[in-house]
Amino acid sequence: MSLYEEGHTIAGWTGVGIATVGSAVVGLGICAGSGPLVVGGLVIVAVSALVTWALHLTGWGKPPGIRPRSEWGLRVRDEQARHGHPGCLGCRLAGRGRATAAVVPGEVRAEPVPVPAAE
Repeated sequence: MSLYEEGHTIAGWTGVGIATVGSAVVGLGICAGSGPLVVGGLVIVAVSALVTWALHLTGWGKPPGIRPRSEWGLRVRDEQARHGHPGCLGCRLAGRGRATAAVVPGEVRAEPVPVPAAE
């Protein structure tokens, strides 16, 4: 029995659905020779990426990898989404999942300054 399940999420299916409509509008625009339809379809495809990203960040998308069968359902939210998924570009773009250094009051951290080479 495999514990590997990938991509069956609300975020994934919603994004694919919106992108399919956008692709159809682009195709229609190309066949009709209509620039505004092509541009409109490309805007719809871009919106699909943003909608998918927003749904992923709210817990309706899951990272790839091994999960228990209880988390395979389409309607199961990912509880780890708030903290970010390791190695997830979408989470990093949203500022999630980054390791932060603890700030100690009164501590001064100085980065080494590179010294230019003498010519």
